[in-house]
Amino acid sequence: MTRSADLLAQDRARLWHPYASPYGVDPLYLVREASGCRLVLDDGARTHEVVDGMASWWCMIHGYRRPELDDALARQASRFSHVMFGGLTHEPAIALAEHLLALAPAGLTRVFPADSGSVAMEVALKIARQVGWKAGRTRFAALRGAYHGDTWGAMSVCDPDGGMHAIYAGQVQQHVFLPRPPRFDAPPDAVSAWEAEASALIEEHSREVAAIVVEPILQGAGGMWPWAPGALQHLRALADAHGMLLIADEIATGFGRTGRLWACDWAGVRPDVLAVGKAMTGGYLTQSAVLTTDAVARGLAESPAGVLMHGPTFMANPLASAVSVASLGLIASGSWRDDVARVERVLRAELAPLASHPRVSEVRVLGATAAVELTTPVDLPAATRAAIAAGVWLRPFRNLVYAMPPYVASDAELRTIAGGIRAAIDAQEDAHDH
Repeated sequence: MTRSADLLAQDRARLWHPYASPYGVDPLYLVREASGCRLVLDDGARTHEVVDGMASWWCMIHGYRRPELDDALARQASRFSHVMFGGLTHEPAIALAEHLLALAPAGLTRVFPADSGSVAMEVALKIARQVGWKAGRTRFAALRGAYHGDTWGAMSVCDPDGGMHAIYAGQVQQHVFLPRPPRFDAPPDAVSAWEAEASALIEEHSREVAAIVVEPILQGAGGMWPWAPGALQHLRALADAHGMLLIADEIATGFGRTGRLWACDWAGVRPDVLAVGKAMTGGYLTQSAVLTTDAVARGLAESPAGVLMHGPTFMANPLASAVSVASLGLIASGSWRDDVARVERVLRAELAPLASHPRVSEVRVLGATAAVELTTPVDLPAATRAAIAAGVWLRPFRNLVYAMPPYVASDAELRTIAGGIRAAIDAQEDAHDH
């Protein structure tokens, strides 16, 4: 047995991978190297150099081994790697707050560092609960099709019926779910009809809802669904009219993924609470943050506890904060705008012919995100092997074959990604036909 095959066998015997059985037999690859937009994978028998169409679950926007990020990490590691944030502070955390607020929608003035996207959403929900405590507001309004993370509170605002956490629906707190918003390019009458439904539900529950929670403009793991900016504007208006907060989960959409710096920018709205993560560190380390207005911070300070009852051990980790500052510096330079526009242009052109594929129901492209919805659930092993053979790493789910590549992917790499998507879809024919 080769060294690689031995390592893969050890993994099978000892490790548990996300959204997978501990006894699973799906394809598994050992990462040997990563650079730029490419991974070198080893299946135990041979190596495969592939383009990463996933940006490591959407966070590696600048590519692998980016010199500016490598240097920031090394410099901070030479000073100190971690200190507790209770009663102590440090320059990387302060710099991170300044960089985040300089990029954030105007009016957001406070930063609570956290250590993952799910934890950021837990913090955001806690903030809203504490702010709404005096008024007895202990529930949330969320959207059908939503996904906000895998922890208990975050799961409670994921779609309770069609989402990946439906098995927990009866065990988490029950919230109010508004219908899934109309598609990004929906006609005005469709948006108006949705607005009427949403308004009625918010009115019915206005005395118990503390906040409206959304993934603005692009729902991610709930279906890669781009939705109408007018619907987000309406939710902002409803929150204002009923004294609710608007929580924007921009963990997947922030920092340019949809073609705007913030997905909220498509609607010209500012949330009261903004959760960010993923691309903030350029994918180097786990880190997230929750940004709020001063009004929200004051409301929390006036709650019975007087403080936010949350304190992750690794919050504001100096290594993660230093690399985030470097990543945000790259974002602030603005080059992502041209990159994301180019990614959208190439993927839209390359994937358009798939709309007539017999197994395809729809092709959706927004910013640096492309999703092909199939008429049947994806055969993951068949799709994975076909994409690898075409030189691409993809991770389809449900009935979606999609890509969220690094912004810096070249046109040739983007065309390779599109070819991998086509190969994964064609592989479904063989898998289902046999």
